[in-house]
Amino acid sequence: MTPIYNFSAGPAVLPKEVLEQAAAEMLDWHGSGMSVMEMSHRGPEFISIYQAAERDLRELLAVPANYKILFMQGGGLAQNAIVPLNLAGRKAQPATIDFVHTGSWSGKSIKEAAKYATVNVAASAQADGFSAVPPQEGWKLSADAAYLHICSNETIDGVEYPFAPELAGDTPVVADMSSHILSRVIDVSKYGVIFGGAQKNIGPAGLTLAIVRDDLLGTSLPACPSAFDWKIVAEHESMYNTPPTYSIYIAGLVFQWLKRQGGVAAMEQRNIEKAALLYAALDADDFYVTKVAKEYRSRMNVPFFLRDESRNAEFLAGAKQRGLLQLKGHKSVGGLRASIYNAMPLEGVQALVDYLNAFAGR
Repeated sequence: MTPIYNFSAGPAVLPKEVLEQAAAEMLDWHGSGMSVMEMSHRGPEFISIYQAAERDLRELLAVPANYKILFMQGGGLAQNAIVPLNLAGRKAQPATIDFVHTGSWSGKSIKEAAKYATVNVAASAQADGFSAVPPQEGWKLSADAAYLHICSNETIDGVEYPFAPELAGDTPVVADMSSHILSRVIDVSKYGVIFGGAQKNIGPAGLTLAIVRDDLLGTSLPACPSAFDWKIVAEHESMYNTPPTYSIYIAGLVFQWLKRQGGVAAMEQRNIEKAALLYAALDADDFYVTKVAKEYRSRMNVPFFLRDESRNAEFLAGAKQRGLLQLKGHKSVGGLRASIYNAMPLEGVQALVDYLNAFAGR
């Protein structure tokens, strides 16, 4: 039987071991007589699942003690509203929020934040087709911004920050890391807030993570709903409302799987190897086109185009025959895209490379 490799950008591939464990525990979690889906979120069984997931994530990312890890709902898109609702109150109203515009997701963030504050686009790569991160020395930052927002990995456009912004003063950096969190070592202390939807590199859809520095709690605008107020969520250990229990459970299994793989540093080396293999095939000649500058290429999301785009349907049909799924590019940019998250094995990338070479007639 032909192996199946799922290159979807999200909901995305999960480790086979995790799916097998979840299947084995579906009807009866650890002798409790209950599926995790049936448990009270306040019962001792689920509380133990939640505490283990929080503890393992804190260990994997080396999250400092003065940061809260929040398990929330709404996805990264909702956090685009939740972030300004929580942080715009740090400054006199109307507050100003700085943004660096590097692609589709930072663009969505800008539009959403403009509902709650004055937006300053400190730098934009739009004129260059979102092919790079604008150099920080050219950013036109506000004198007293509530925070700076970046999307450190653009899922659609394939641009990834190779650096963490360094700001003077007390302006915190907020980073949307939805599609590359846990794929590379990061210094959490360089950010005031890190958030991301789980459905790309952590687990199933329904869960959103927010990692928030303690001093940024309690500055929400009066209009912020209680269920989205980070201070309230933190005080109730993510149990203020019913959390996405099953998604937290699967995320916890993924965290345990990552620890068995050697942790984030080990995964980063694998991701470097996978991305290098794929980009080498795309760069071999001019049959395929990639638009992102090499130093800003994402290791997780690889958009590419056929020089002759009239053959896109033929390419996708041939890929499907080989068990290579979900390679169609996002509707907003077209082309093709391969997402090679932590759970994508090297063998899957090699199978895609073999097909790229075959389709190009190499």
